[in-house]
Amino acid sequence: MTFKEVVNSRRAINFFDPEKSVSKEDLKSILEMAAKAPSSFNLQPWSVMVIDGKEDKETLRKLAWNQPKITEAPLTLIVLADQDGWKEGHPFVEKNFQEMIKSGTMQEAQREWFKGAREGLYGSTPERKLAFAVKNAAFFAMTLMLAAKSLGIETHPMDGFDMDKVKQAFKIPDTYWVPLLIAVGYFKKGETLMPAKWRKSPEELIVRFD
Repeated sequence: MTFKEVVNSRRAINFFDPEKSVSKEDLKSILEMAAKAPSSFNLQPWSVMVIDGKEDKETLRKLAWNQPKITEAPLTLIVLADQDGWKEGHPFVEKNFQEMIKSGTMQEAQREWFKGAREGLYGSTPERKLAFAVKNAAFFAMTLMLAAKSLGIETHPMDGFDMDKVKQAFKIPDTYWVPLLIAVGYFKKGETLMPAKWRKSPEELIVRFD
């Protein structure tokens, strides 16, 4: 599929075929493509939990407005936004810095500058920490859904869930915010696919506040 075809055909699917699984190879491909999403200073403050076991799916469904697609889809991803993903000493912050040194885009002498820039942009207030984590995780999540569609795999993003109880049930540390869940699988044949919903036109999207 062309990118235009992927974008135009991606839908939030409500009916998943519980008998058709997503292979480990396809999941790996989806995650590899999603990881190419842009992020602030390439910090990539995102992770996913793959929920594919019967008991875990039933637990998650109870905490997500009892949405059937969580147990019907072969797997559901809990998208995690790391609010500490900018901090000095974070393993991926350090890995990112070392990789930039290797590529020649940063030097060891710039460590303090890099630390100050991250703290000022992303760590100065609780609101900024949350915005940093969630906006970057959103880039990742959208790229993931498009990547899935490019392989013929359907998705459905969900924010109808009790985040505190989900974090408790799956032992998710407090440093993470859970912006959404994503059901992943194949459309169940025989079900009705509703017409595509309206979208704002380019003219409606462009605004000014003079």
